[in-house]
Amino acid sequence: MNMSETEKNVKSPRHIAIIMDGNGRWAEQHGHLRVKGHEVGAETVDRMVSVCAEIGVEVLTLYAFSSENWQRPALEVAALMRLLRHYLRRESKRLKKENIRLRAIGRLERLDPAVRKDLEKACAQTASGTGMILNLAISYGGRDELCDATAAICREVQSGKYSCDEIDDKLMTAHLDTAGLPDPDIMIRTGGEYRISNFLLWQLAYAELYFSDTLWPDFSKEELLRIINDFQQRERRFGRVVERGRP
Repeated sequence: MNMSETEKNVKSPRHIAIIMDGNGRWAEQHGHLRVKGHEVGAETVDRMVSVCAEIGVEVLTLYAFSSENWQRPALEVAALMRLLRHYLRRESKRLKKENIRLRAIGRLERLDPAVRKDLEKACAQTASGTGMILNLAISYGGRDELCDATAAICREVQSGKYSCDEIDDKLMTAHLDTAGLPDPDIMIRTGGEYRISNFLLWQLAYAELYFSDTLWPDFSKEELLRIINDFQQRERRFGRVVERGRP
């Protein structure tokens, strides 16, 4: 992909997290079955991965399948799993070629063994990548993640590895699925909804939030770059007061 002058001048955030919402509504608006929206949405994933890698984003986390999504109709869940397997098989070679490392977070043990095998294979094939990390949140829920991290710390306290007084934000962060990754700078949600839907509850503490009315299949490179440009204009204080010079 050849970068435009606009892309070359973008100062990239380290970590972008995206809730990819609107596939089903896009399909309904276009007279298709919901699965068609997910298929077209997968093409948007391809574009966003390429753009983010080109402009120097270090981590791109995509909310691919939430823990609540298991409650959807069985046929839709099965279709989503087939689409995930197809994506992993199709894109793993491209990700490796583009030096992108694939990771996954969530309760992956809930996945069908065949899906999990393909996911593990794709992660292994791209493990040597030193460029952008593509982090897929699959069977993921922020509350689940915090419960799992808390349980792990409790076991370590019981074993004597830590005392209760040593539990702090750094220890909790080290036990999260995203351990080793920077917190998101930006969280983008497409599809016109204004909530974070159990996504990265700990990690989004100081992220800048952007809510787009665009349905995910229609989300474009141009809109992403506009959001990043707006992000660069925001003052991030992380709870501190910024000293301003007197005129």
